[in-house]
Amino acid sequence: MEITCPSGLSGRVRGMKAREERILADRKLAKNGGQIEQILAACWEETLDPGPYGFGLDPPNWSEVLVGDRFYALLQIRARSYGPSYEFSVPCSNRDCRARIEWELDLRELPVRQLSVESREALLSGRPFRTMLPEAARAVEFRLLRGADEQRMSAQRRAAGEKPLTTAMALRIANIEGVDTKDKTRFLEDLEMSDVTFLLGEFDRVDCGVETEIEVECPECLSITQVDLPFEKGFFLPQRKRPSAESSSSSHR
Repeated sequence: MEITCPSGLSGRVRGMKAREERILADRKLAKNGGQIEQILAACWEETLDPGPYGFGLDPPNWSEVLVGDRFYALLQIRARSYGPSYEFSVPCSNRDCRARIEWELDLRELPVRQLSVESREALLSGRPFRTMLPEAARAVEFRLLRGADEQRMSAQRRAAGEKPLTTAMALRIANIEGVDTKDKTRFLEDLEMSDVTFLLGEFDRVDCGVETEIEVECPECLSITQVDLPFEKGFFLPQRKRPSAESSSSSHR
């Protein structure tokens, strides 16, 4: 199957094979974020266009590929392996209800944001983006995230405990005006939430990738719940549906 990632990187991918199950079962890879890397490497068959990357028609160096491209390719591999339908459940956000919402969607219908001209130029030149925090009135330089950052972020989030947001922000920010590198995390922890929201918006503005925020409707109270699409164990190892008693008995007639 041919795919074109948000940056323009294109190639042929295949579905997962039985031997890739060991990657999913490897707890060490799960902890250090290496599962995604190995699945992408195993299922990417051929590079047709390297897009903005410098590896030519060789297999991608996935640690250098943008997070948005990696995730898009991963979704296509999952859809090729098990079909595009993805089932999951989330709790209703209505406090007076809290019913479990069973939901199903087509992964191919998730909106995809392409890499902008500005972001492509930044990627090719290696220069950071620059913005000004409204409340703190300090300039901040930040960069696009690649696969190697994703693995570091996974490890640092586990070590951070209750501070995953500031840990992730610190990893992405290259420089804060007037703040020493060793004081970066402390500065971010003291930021006004209005500045945090602004900064996250700036990150979203330059990123490419798949939009995973969706709305689901509760069948009990009809409330709309906005969720970030959950990617749990069943994403790559969906549960096999057991035949109902009725269908089972009819098959033995």
